[in-house]
Amino acid sequence: MLSHVFVGISDFERALAFYRPVLSVLGVKERFCEPSRPWAGWESNPGPRPLFVIARPFNGEVPQPGNGTMVAFAAATRDQVDAAHALALSLGAVCEGRPGLRPEYHAHYYGAYFRDPDGNKLCVACHAAPL
Repeated sequence: MLSHVFVGISDFERALAFYRPVLSVLGVKERFCEPSRPWAGWESNPGPRPLFVIARPFNGEVPQPGNGTMVAFAAATRDQVDAAHALALSLGAVCEGRPGLRPEYHAHYYGAYFRDPDGNKLCVACHAAPL
């Protein structure tokens, strides 16, 4: 259904220093990184799409996070949700919702919400029942 998700950033090095470790905690593989462009992308598993891409907006304008726009990453376990959220906050993210069950979505939805250093809203969610 999706080819790629693109998130605008203002400082490539800062964004890369944020996204590399957060996506690594989730086991997401980096597919490319071109600092001269600048942009980087990570691929889905089993891949290769959809891609998650960070870059400066093509038009050269300052990125504007959308109101009501959010990118949600899948986590295999609740521990991954906790670890990704804690790591994101340690890297400068702003908490938008602590890790926990959200039964209003479904019985096993365990998610956490935060904004990256550019203000893009992100979620990490596990949909599996606890082991």
